[in-house]
Amino acid sequence: MPIGLAHDGANRNDHKLLKETLDSIPIERPEVTPKRPQGLCLDKAYDNQESREVVEGYGFTPHIRSRGEEIKDKLRIPGWRARRWVVEACHSWLNRHRGLLIRWSKKEENHLALLMLASGLIAFKKARAASLQADLVAA
Repeated sequence: MPIGLAHDGANRNDHKLLKETLDSIPIERPEVTPKRPQGLCLDKAYDNQESREVVEGYGFTPHIRSRGEEIKDKLRIPGWRARRWVVEACHSWLNRHRGLLIRWSKKEENHLALLMLASGLIAFKKARAASLQADLVAA
């Protein structure tokens, strides 16, 4: 479920938007403690000192692995999945909205509004599905 959002042109490196994305998280995060650390899974594009400092500045523990490391684990451990599949799934959910899959809006504000609307719809659908599943378990 998307919890933060930052956008820019397709020619901008992902790690340049990391701080904006973390700043955009609208919900209050729980307090970080040694017993309850909070991790942030990122891919190789974020494997630099600047990204690590930003992540640690927000109280997250960075989990940054290259694809080569993940492939080795996948071959060695049956059923193993990379942690960042969650982000890939979120991108897939966003791409189900035609206005976002191909950017038709010329104004940046309109595109951002579509991203926010799609994120809200995804959050609503996931919360509803979780609620229905909890009702089934309780019954």
